[in-house]
Amino acid sequence: MSAKIDTALEVLQKQVNQPLVAALEVCARCGICTEACHYYQAEPVDEHMPSMRAEQLRQVYRSKYDWLGKLFPAWTNAWPLTEEKLAMLAEMAFTKCTLCARCTINCPMGVDTPLLMTAVRAMATATGNAPEILEMLADAAIEKGRDPSIYLDFYLDSIKEMEKELQELTGNPNARIPVQKKGAKKLYVALAGAHTILPAAAIFETVGEDWTLSIFEAANYGVFLGDASRAKAIARRIVDEAKALGVEEIVISECGHAYYAMRWVAPNWFGDEFTFRVTSLVEVIADYVQRGLLDLDPAANPEAITYHDSCNLGRKGGILEEPRLILRAVTTNFRELTPAKEEAYCCGGGAGLVANPDVVDLRMLAGKPKVDQVRRSGANIVVAACENCRLQLGDLSSHYGAGFGVTAIADLVVKAMRLPGAKQTVEASMTSSVNESETVERP
Repeated sequence: MSAKIDTALEVLQKQVNQPLVAALEVCARCGICTEACHYYQAEPVDEHMPSMRAEQLRQVYRSKYDWLGKLFPAWTNAWPLTEEKLAMLAEMAFTKCTLCARCTINCPMGVDTPLLMTAVRAMATATGNAPEILEMLADAAIEKGRDPSIYLDFYLDSIKEMEKELQELTGNPNARIPVQKKGAKKLYVALAGAHTILPAAAIFETVGEDWTLSIFEAANYGVFLGDASRAKAIARRIVDEAKALGVEEIVISECGHAYYAMRWVAPNWFGDEFTFRVTSLVEVIADYVQRGLLDLDPAANPEAITYHDSCNLGRKGGILEEPRLILRAVTTNFRELTPAKEEAYCCGGGAGLVANPDVVDLRMLAGKPKVDQVRRSGANIVVAACENCRLQLGDLSSHYGAGFGVTAIADLVVKAMRLPGAKQTVEASMTSSVNESETVERP
């Protein structure tokens, strides 16, 4: 047995707990998960069946942990792990599953196939079989967290320049984007771009929120790798910053996996250190709307608009009604997709696929059911509260000639606020993805 196989099996061993064993053991082979998968909907072949993907790991599990599988492997379909099988498992987990969990909620036994695929991703990452781009992005984030001072001056200069845009947007020459403000109530963690900072800053400024901007980005590529140590190190930067500033609440930008990691996973990592509330920017805006803190004109957004439920925010995170509450307050022609909410189809770009240039064709295929949904709705703008989803939806619209625009919730809110510079800002965000000139280097 090679050192690589030994490492992969050691990683599997560390993950063999009650939830994983349940996911491995209780599958009834009923096939109900098949129709739930957007990959299978797009291309109905066996390799796109969630149960078939999971079975590849079950074969390895039986050969190592099941006594009957050890004695009679042919009877139990048990197969030892080889380097060839490890490579096949890695390709499957990183390119043919977005960990969206639609199969899980439709499974009568509750088989957590994403948990199995995350275990495979961890095995693949530990043995050098993960996509290089995801490892590079995760390592870069960790490196920045080791010594923020190297990048801080440049970052602060960038924010000062951005304040001028905020002042123009709001019409308030005194508008500010506070950074490293001790004692602030909210720590807003954006993504690496002005397009995720300015709209939120305008909203915070309007309601008089006591907030400060994080010096780190929300994205956590360690989560995509299935690498708990990397994911924890990336989250640690934000936890330490929140503790140092004494904030009460961490607000995550419109980013599905970042919210999921910080809201549902990080408290288990940090235990008693995790003394603050975690919310999505969507939840914060919904609270402002409910409390009547924003003067909104829905006529500012008259287009036929629909909403795509991010898997991590919606199905996994439970943020389902808040975006709809906001959209009904800022639009005049909101349309639901079918299916939606817990049953919404994944866009096909999640779990790191949108960052991997080697899988463009596959993610375009996987996103076809989502394009069909949008076309059936008749909407010409799709709103998504997740950066990866927005990038994927934009690519899908272009690839299939669907002609719909893509935007964020905060952008429509700012437009409905009728601020002086809102129209130009929001239109720019709907016609292009992140512009390199808008990107802010973060420590």
